[in-house]
Formats: sequence, structure tokens, C-alpha cells
Amino acid sequence: MTDRDKLIEETGKDVRRLEERERAPATWAGIAFYGGTVGLLFVVPIVGGAYLGRWLDSLTAGYSVRWTVSLIVLGIALGAYNAYRFMKDR
Repeated sequence: MTDRDKLIEETGKDVRRLEERERAPATWAGIAFYGGTVGLLFVVPIVGGAYLGRWLDSLTAGYSVRWTVSLIVLGIALGAYNAYRFMKDR
């Protein structure tokens, strides 16, 4: 086998390896992207509801967590809906 034939064979192996890499999904990148996005879509409404509810509760006299609990529950529902819609569209 000549040097030219060895070079052609090695180049063919490299091309096949690169084509297989392009076809394989980037699993860790996909997990990080989708996991992070879904996490933010779910958590941000909950935290926002907690802060807004705490602020509304501080405006009333006495100790009350009525608004905080109500808006956290609403945030959970809204976050679940957001995550569901995001996953459904993908």
C-alpha cells in the first residue's frame, strides 16, 4: 500500500467519523438548554408571585400570608402551563 492509499484511507475514516458526530445529537447541550429554559419558565412565576404576595401582605395591618400563598399557588399553575406550552411546541 502506497503512502497515497494510506492517506486516502485515513481521510475517509476521518470524514466518516465527522459525519457520525454531526448526526449525533448534542445531548448535554440539549439537556442544559431545555432544562434551564423549562426551569426558568417554571420558577420565575413562582418567585414573582411570592415577592408580589409578600409586598401586598405588607400593605395590610397585622400578620397575613393570604396574598403570598395565593400568588405562589397561581405562580405554580402559571409555571406549569408555561413549561407545558414550551415542551409542546418543541
